[in-house]
Amino acid sequence: MANNLIPIGQHQNVAMKRYLLLLLLFFLVAFSKQITYRQVENHSFDVGERLEYRVHYGLLNAATATMEIGEKVVYRNNRPCYKVDIYGRSVGVFDLITRINDNWGTYIDTAAIIPHGFYRILEEGRYRKYEYVDFDHQKKEAITTILDKKTKEPREPIISSIPKNVQDMVSTYYYIRTLDYSQIPEGEIITIDAFFDEECYDFKIRYVGKETIRTKVGKFRAIVLQPILPKNGLFTGEDAIKVWISDDTNKIPLKVKASMFVGAIEIDIKRIAGARNGVPVLE
Repeated sequence: MANNLIPIGQHQNVAMKRYLLLLLLFFLVAFSKQITYRQVENHSFDVGERLEYRVHYGLLNAATATMEIGEKVVYRNNRPCYKVDIYGRSVGVFDLITRINDNWGTYIDTAAIIPHGFYRILEEGRYRKYEYVDFDHQKKEAITTILDKKTKEPREPIISSIPKNVQDMVSTYYYIRTLDYSQIPEGEIITIDAFFDEECYDFKIRYVGKETIRTKVGKFRAIVLQPILPKNGLFTGEDAIKVWISDDTNKIPLKVKASMFVGAIEIDIKRIAGARNGVPVLE
């Protein structure tokens, strides 16, 4: 009988080995459930970039717009992010008719170039909207919280299913700045999974080609893109919007032209600051 007994020290070693094995299995299972984020090469923008625009209807100034990336990287969902804000302000006679004071913002993952949070603070005439969206890419959910217009108290959150690597309306335009257009044929349509107003949809952009344009900042060789619009009563056809971005490493948005039934609205760059790679104008 004595020969079948295991000494106390060996009992402890066996127990320790089992414990370590169970601990290893636990971490392997836990790790396997974690999302693996994509890696997007970004050489186009960085912290501290600030772009200023003039919005006009013919010769009449309508508004100013600013796109800016915060001065430092911040963290959301334990991931490093760029904090991006777009501000729109009405000016002149448009400010007297319908005052606009809008702020659209997002937290863009610095490696995956996807959003971890999105917000809209809209004040347009008497219209108000205060909204925040939290993106949980591990659960593939977007949690939308809208604040009451009067009390500013949050309403019941709305949970929506989202696909992998979904974009919001702001992060989309930063993501397209990372694309290599030398590898995209003219006329090809780029499709991006997007989330807006509690819904997912395919955001489609046609790569038109390249042109040379003059701006207040200087002359640029530009990449021309056309967002494909669904049928609506505001814009004149699916190709009513045209976007020019600089054909250099920065891929800075230089100009937007929107053809509407009431005329054409244009957005033109007027100042570039903090560009990651300088501002290589042609002249």
